[in-house]
Amino acid sequence: MILYFLRHASAGEHFANPKKDEKRALDKEGIEQCGYIGRALTALDVQVDAIVSSPLKRCTQTASLIGNELGYEGKLQIDTGLRPEAGLADFRKLLEKYARQEAIMVVGHNPNLSQFLGAIISDSGCEASLELKKGAVAKVEMRRTSGTLQWCVTPKVLRTLYDTAVESSRPNTSRK
Repeated sequence: MILYFLRHASAGEHFANPKKDEKRALDKEGIEQCGYIGRALTALDVQVDAIVSSPLKRCTQTASLIGNELGYEGKLQIDTGLRPEAGLADFRKLLEKYARQEAIMVVGHNPNLSQFLGAIISDSGCEASLELKKGAVAKVEMRRTSGTLQWCVTPKVLRTLYDTAVESSRPNTSRK
């Protein structure tokens, strides 16, 4: 199975009230981040059988925007195993539910999403130390209960690549 770990994009400042924080939406930067990530994944011909998201608004928005960019036509799956307080056992249960799929994308929060990624790619049973930045996506090739990190990219890197490509494609208008 191919497993894509996607941390929700930028959603502004954390609210002290937990109920309000669950409904916190993506900000302008977060929506832009989804565009960069979605276009990059499309360029890499990423196709997923399922997109599974934390129930919190910033994650479902990220999942929906990226799904639209990918042309994903399935129903967005919501799973509590991706909530901020979920543990590795919850995440492993989630993976069991989707074990028959060839490729899935999970959309969640830090610090647990980075911890899940670290635990999955570590052979020793210890946790590899990785931090997914907001809007970052990592591709892992799974073998039973562990996996190999193929790549990890952030919206900032993709924005830089995009800006460089746009700049280099402009005709040189300087005169001699």
